Amino acid sequence: MVNQYSRFFIGLLPSENIQDYANEIKEHFGQVYQSRAAQKSPPHITLQPPFEWQVEEHSVLEQSLRGFAEVQNPVPIILKGFGAFIPRVIYINVIKTPELMALQKYLTEYMEASLGIVEPISKRRPFSPHMTVAFRDLTKENFRLAWSEFQNRPFEFKFTVSQLTLLIHDGQRWNISTEFPLGKSC
Repeated sequence: MVNQYSRFFIGLLPSENIQDYANEIKEHFGQVYQSRAAQKSPPHITLQPPFEWQVEEHSVLEQSLRGFAEVQNPVPIILKGFGAFIPRVIYINVIKTPELMALQKYLTEYMEASLGIVEPISKRRPFSPHMTVAFRDLTKENFRLAWSEFQNRPFEFKFTVSQLTLLIHDGQRWNISTEFPLGKSC
């Protein structure tokens, strides 16, 4: 029998009203700047970058994440303004709060120690939390135009995330697979 794998990642999703607002921004990028790649996932902050996992071991992954989440606290999140990874990515800036930075560090350490999941690039780069609104298919020319529109645009939301979200790729887009309540929010 051939082992089948799916691609997953773990993130934090904002409340529905903030997702709606972020999706409107993504839609604007699609219509005005022909950048639609960011529309293939719900608005999120990536904590554990994409990894492959055996389909038949999905329950092991979920059980492990449930155990991790149970001992974590809900996380305050502050979104403030826009940022960019020049020349192709524009994102909603996520403030590096101690709680967010600690959760991401604990999660990646836990994933490596308990499940052997490691993302080599993330081990070399510091965690830079963000919520992508345009990337990959944003041309350099459209990046310059869009960045001039968004770089000083005011944007601020504060909220608390009370669950980790496991997302799965279906071959076309990322979908929510499972949400895991953060311990003290239960």
